[in-house]
Amino acid sequence: MEPKKDSTEDKILEAATNVFVTKGMEGARMQEIADEAGINKALLHYYFRSKERLFEAIFAEIIKFAFPKITRIVTSDEPIVSKIEQVIDAYIDLLIKHPFIPAFVIKEINRDPSGLFKLVVKFGLNPQAIFDQIQLAMDRGEIVQMQPRHLVANIISMCIFPFAARPIISFVLFKDDQQALDAFYAERAEVIKQFVINAIVIKNKEKV
Repeated sequence: MEPKKDSTEDKILEAATNVFVTKGMEGARMQEIADEAGINKALLHYYFRSKERLFEAIFAEIIKFAFPKITRIVTSDEPIVSKIEQVIDAYIDLLIKHPFIPAFVIKEINRDPSGLFKLVVKFGLNPQAIFDQIQLAMDRGEIVQMQPRHLVANIISMCIFPFAARPIISFVLFKDDQQALDAFYAERAEVIKQFVINAIVIKNKEKV
């Protein structure tokens, strides 16, 4: 028989996610999280001794959800272009739901990258397998020749940067118009897919 899940911990994780989304990692306060969860701060500290521990727990849950999905896409028999489109969709959907992820990842990489790398390995995402698939598609003449790592870096950068630089994007491009900013993020996956596919797919030359 499975152990009964702790509903208080679930409430804390849900409340913390909501606060992190609205306030960001740096702006969030433990008291705000306790208030959002409807508990006192002492109980919050009983479950999670620090904001960092709480954030790590949320991040681990997100990774457990996201990585298997991306791994399934990468290991499928779909054509490379379809895989790229599906990965972009999954990535942007994840970032829209959890916009605080990029800031946390950057902070963790600067602090101690080993923990993130262990999570990548744990959930079976093999970067070399991705590079090999891209190279095979290039060898078959499906997409233009380039270093596969550059293509992966380009896609990840286009997905992550608008979320990592959210305050700059909001102010410079949209004058802090939240509705316009939300519309921008909602369009982001289609814009990236169109840009990447137009850049890499080798189109058959029309016969004259």
